[in-house]
Amino acid sequence: MDLTHLRYFQVTAASKSMSEAARKLGISQPTLTVAIRHLEKHLSTTLFLRERNGVRLTSTGDVLLRHATNLLSLIEHAEQDVRGLESEEVGSFVIGCHESLGAYFLPGFMSSFLQEAPRIELTLWNGPSASVTEAVIDRRVNFGLVVNVRPHPDLVIVPIFEDAVDFFVAAPPAGAPPVTELAGALQRLRTEPLIFAGRVFQSQELLDLLAKQKVVPSRLLSCGDLELVKSLTLANLGVGVIPRRVAAYGQEGRLRRLHPALPFFPDTISLVYRADGHRTRAALRLKEALARYGRSLGASQG
Repeated sequence: MDLTHLRYFQVTAASKSMSEAARKLGISQPTLTVAIRHLEKHLSTTLFLRERNGVRLTSTGDVLLRHATNLLSLIEHAEQDVRGLESEEVGSFVIGCHESLGAYFLPGFMSSFLQEAPRIELTLWNGPSASVTEAVIDRRVNFGLVVNVRPHPDLVIVPIFEDAVDFFVAAPPAGAPPVTELAGALQRLRTEPLIFAGRVFQSQELLDLLAKQKVVPSRLLSCGDLELVKSLTLANLGVGVIPRRVAAYGQEGRLRRLHPALPFFPDTISLVYRADGHRTRAALRLKEALARYGRSLGASQG
């Protein structure tokens, strides 16, 4: 069924006159007559009764008018919604990131962005950086915050700030002297449990670097999550292998680097999204806000 013919039919029914309907539609009356006949032929019915003063609907015409009004109204709303997505800050998006990264990035970002763009809806998706990257490629996530992402032909990668995985210990009690000598830090690594997240490859890299320096911890305590590593380190159970920003958030001064001369693993946190993603106004606003907030974290650390 031709939607143009349906619109012609709707205007004719409202006007009750073929000539008046043709004038409103900006077409000739013969063109309108042909369109109505095509519609009647398609439906195998008569839609209008021709009278001396115009036309009036038949019973089947009444039924079609009811459906046509609903259908054309739905189409109009759809057009308005689509145009709104293109020109207004309206839309729904999924942000993906690792839980620990999100724990220090998202609270500050979300509190400001949700106020600034109240018509943009956000959903959060958590997983390791590799899983977030895969979800972006598969279009399950719109924007990903990932650590040390590998290049991919379908992705745009925007580095936004730096971090590093390092050795941390609980801060000494008030009045107790901190370990300032490298020899003392190495001794703690050899004698205390080393707590790390086994699935975080940077942890294994640091273990390998220690081995090259002939520093072998007496006990390895592997965990599945950086937050658990952080909690156990805060409980003074050993030396924790933790990203610096994860160690810092929410625990001001309670964790400190074991020693600045020890090896660490640099991290780059990037914003990733598909190169062919639909760039609506809302998508561009969200992308720019994520990048800007990430860069502000980098500037504050510097």
